[in-house]
Amino acid sequence: MAVQTVVFDVNETLSDMRPMAGRFTDLGAPAHLAPLWFASTLREGIALAASGDSQPFATVAAEVARTLLTGVEIDRDLDAAVRHVLDGFLALPLHPDVADGVRLLSDAGLRLVTLSNGGVPVAEKLLGDAGLRGHFAHVLSVDDAGIWKPAPGAYAYAARVCEADPGDLLMVAVHPWDLHGAARAGLATAWVDREGLPYPGHVRAPDHTVRSLVDLAARLG
Repeated sequence: MAVQTVVFDVNETLSDMRPMAGRFTDLGAPAHLAPLWFASTLREGIALAASGDSQPFATVAAEVARTLLTGVEIDRDLDAAVRHVLDGFLALPLHPDVADGVRLLSDAGLRLVTLSNGGVPVAEKLLGDAGLRGHFAHVLSVDDAGIWKPAPGAYAYAARVCEADPGDLLMVAVHPWDLHGAARAGLATAWVDREGLPYPGHVRAPDHTVRSLVDLAARLG
């Protein structure tokens, strides 16, 4: 059966995370802590999922930021510094291809949904600020699934909300680990490779590889 619902990851897939480096340099911390912080947050959340546990993204992200900033010379107290980092998520822009791609996919009659390891308010603000919220049937978070991606339960939760079989859903992400989890849960997958990177061979290959969401719309159309 053809894909009827497109499910988007949010952080890095829709949002451009590069400005997060400025959140660290604002504090006097090195810019390279930003990608380390995000990758470490994902690691900790996925480790919790592997053991059957879950915590909200903001909780995990705050603890990771606190650890990374401890011992670093910063211009404010640690609690304020952690808040400054996390507040950056509410100010991120979309990647340049996202708005056009979302509109094209919506115009093609596909149902659009997000499924993020982050919280719903972050995704709602990201899409709302860009004038895209009306194109999405659901904005979903693993907070309500009770477990982070790439655990099967996260994708099953999205399928239940959409009242669809997993095979009718297409998971779109920049993270191969997310797509591997989605494929294992029975979803079709699309990798957004904006950087022209090789796809890792230790996870399942995606069904589609595209350079942008505009390319994805052309592929599905």
